[in-house]
Amino acid sequence: MLVLSRHKDETIMIGDDIELTIVDIRGDKVRVGIKAPSSIPVHRKEVYDAIRQENEGASTFNKADLHQVKTPRIATL
Repeated sequence: MLVLSRHKDETIMIGDDIELTIVDIRGDKVRVGIKAPSSIPVHRKEVYDAIRQENEGASTFNKADLHQVKTPRIATL
């Protein structure tokens, strides 16, 4: 992990198109402004983890759910 020191109103660049700016410092809290392309999702870590966990749960196969799926009828000629 890279650790950098910054003062208020100073910026860190990630690649060519992501900017992290220290907006405010109050006690033990730091407010960070983030400029990133809209194609790059930006979330707090706890939100990111919740999204990932929900997606993993939705992608698992549960045999108990099969009773809700109707079998299509094939027409015979």
